[in-house]
Amino acid sequence: MGSPSHRGLRRGNRRAGSVAGYVAGSVPGAWQAGPVTTTATAVPPLVLITGPEQVIADRALAGTLEELRAADPDVEVVRLYAATYEPGAVGVHASPSLFGGAKAIVVHDLDEAPDELQEDLLALLAAPEPDVTLVVTHKSGQRGKKVLDTIKKGQARVLEAPAIKSDRDKAEFATHEFRRAGRKASPDAVRALIEAVGKDVRELAAACQQLVADTTGTIDEQLVARYHGGKVEATGFRVADAAVAGQAGDALRLLRHAIATGVDPVPIVAVLAQQLRQLVKVGAAGRGRSADVARDLGMAPWQVDKARRGLSGWGPEGLAESIQAVALADFEVKGGGRDPVYAVERAILTITGARTGR
Repeated sequence: MGSPSHRGLRRGNRRAGSVAGYVAGSVPGAWQAGPVTTTATAVPPLVLITGPEQVIADRALAGTLEELRAADPDVEVVRLYAATYEPGAVGVHASPSLFGGAKAIVVHDLDEAPDELQEDLLALLAAPEPDVTLVVTHKSGQRGKKVLDTIKKGQARVLEAPAIKSDRDKAEFATHEFRRAGRKASPDAVRALIEAVGKDVRELAAACQQLVADTTGTIDEQLVARYHGGKVEATGFRVADAAVAGQAGDALRLLRHAIATGVDPVPIVAVLAQQLRQLVKVGAAGRGRSADVARDLGMAPWQVDKARRGLSGWGPEGLAESIQAVALADFEVKGGGRDPVYAVERAILTITGARTGR
């Protein structure tokens, strides 16, 4: 058995970055995780995939295993899961087999690991086997911290899977998805796609892949509408757009359509509140480049541009009245009222009435 330092001499530089598109510590770089390219740097003996975004973590793991198989098609892959771990399993699988050969032990969900799994991992890290690559995934939290610290000190490759939560994060993720596939998508197309399927990142990634596979040329808003028009029409975003624009009839029609297609009133109220808050924040930010304002406010540039267009016809009093109306609707749709749909309708009428139109 060699020490970690001896193994470092055997297998070359161990730092992150030998997989195309993986940039540890860089959110955009992590999002670009894609096909593996051949490099002079081998997969190190220790790989840590850390972060809560499962889509990115899955890609990081798949890319690592693909790289290992490219170096050795016969590599044996063993998967161990924290929830079903049996004490001693790490040591059993790490032991050399009768016929030798390379192994990759993948430990899923260290953040849920029982004490036995953590102890077994620390034992392996203290006395590593020469032909074993240990890959560990950890979503978040302090559980397994000693193992994490030991892995990082052992010259591990660290691949990050940061959370994708805000619309700005999702817009950057979708844009990178299209760019990774060699395609261009307009900002309006990205916005429409997020409004249609952006609640779940995995669904957003699948929608991007579908558009890439089924279409050619630049992906625009019309193309997104053709594939996801029904979903777009039924979302709270369209309801909120119409309400903020003062279009009471359209907003109510879209609301009823959304409710009829199974959309819950709670997220619709949330989108109404979000759009009104964005109007307030962008209005208070003053002039400046959209990209600069977006960075300062934690928004996407297209959201800043949209809010600036939407501010026409709004005054401080109208915005304050509308925000109060939405706060009341939020209380009522979450159990404080008798009729959630009526609560949303009343909020929409208040919003459209509060807009001055000038």
